[in-house]
Amino acid sequence: MNAIKANNLTKRFGDFTAVDHLDFEVKNGEIFGFLGPNGAGKTTTVRMLTGIIKPDAGNVSIMGIDIRQDPIRAKQVIGVVPEMSNAYTELTAWNNLQFMAELYGVPKKDARQRAEELLVKFDLYEQKDHKVRTFSKGMKQKLILSMSLMNDPEILFLDEPTSGLDVMSARLIKDMMREFREEGKTIFLTTHDMGEANQVCNRIAVIDHGKIAAIDAPEKLKMKVGGLGGLEISFNMPVDISDFHTIPGVTDVRISGNKLQFYTDEPGRMVGRMVDYSRSNGLEIVTLNTLTPTLEDVFIKLIGESI
Repeated sequence: MNAIKANNLTKRFGDFTAVDHLDFEVKNGEIFGFLGPNGAGKTTTVRMLTGIIKPDAGNVSIMGIDIRQDPIRAKQVIGVVPEMSNAYTELTAWNNLQFMAELYGVPKKDARQRAEELLVKFDLYEQKDHKVRTFSKGMKQKLILSMSLMNDPEILFLDEPTSGLDVMSARLIKDMMREFREEGKTIFLTTHDMGEANQVCNRIAVIDHGKIAAIDAPEKLKMKVGGLGGLEISFNMPVDISDFHTIPGVTDVRISGNKLQFYTDEPGRMVGRMVDYSRSNGLEIVTLNTLTPTLEDVFIKLIGESI
């Protein structure tokens, strides 16, 4: 049984079709990335998957439960972390968690234990009696994630969970995602962060103009894009970039920080040519890495083709 199954999912607003006959499945225990440009239909899709709005056509099943026929039972197995904070700022962190527990019918004894565990996990226990309005954005985001986990959901919907966070808070949340996956939970992740999607997702769907442009594992999507390979290299001393345009096989040269990126259709031979160049110019190679298509390249290629 799949964790999520969308069949012929469609939503229109007047003459505008926001989501256009989507078909996809999310497997149990995977982190499923949902990527797309602004206005592509991501938010509308998530709202239908979580039962906030009804589709004009098609259906959604959550752990085998039809969300239109049995919305309460379907919502009991999901947790949702929206992009915008939905915590009550005049309540304390502890009271926010207890309120969520009441909404989901979690017994008081279990709610107290669960709240303590989550506050410790997200390093918020010392602030549990502080009002949320005093929290930083990172603290609020961790609290919202804690709130979504009070009912111990089987499926977690995360909408841009690391947006605007500092490096440490973002890393903590990504580590938590991996931990949830190891516990057998399913995560539906909406994100604009290509690096984040590449790091944590088992599979990714790219949506544009309400339709799925591609869906596969990140590495398989990169292989499908293909294109030129390349090298990224840095030397122990500054070099003149114009020297490299005359090297056979180089189609483009770009500066990236203190490194040079070479694009070529023969990256294997280019390694030897870079070694020869460094020797003949009295240079030392500090770093040398091959370049392959990135998830950003996949995204741009797919979205560019659909424009």
